[in-house]
Amino acid sequence: MSPDVRPNRPAADPADPKHLIREAFRIDGITDAECRSILVDWALSIDAADPRVLIEALLARHADAPDDHPMTRVLREGLATGTGSGRRGGRAGRVPQA
Repeated sequence: MSPDVRPNRPAADPADPKHLIREAFRIDGITDAECRSILVDWALSIDAADPRVLIEALLARHADAPDDHPMTRVLREGLATGTGSGRRGGRAGRVPQA
């Protein structure tokens, strides 16, 4: 066996590099809050300009999960949320732009 092949470990996945989403769907009794926390960790582990493309892929991959699964709901919320222009801090946030 080559040194970089690990038994019982899934292959690298650009949509879920740390397999966080896959594992979240396997946890019995997981809550919405736990799924949101997992989604934040997932978002920090991906390399994508727009994560919505990856979220769509994950939803398609886990389409057999129940519609009321907390991770399904959280992923759908992630699709519905826009990226926004961001908050401006300091003086630029307090003074209206001309």
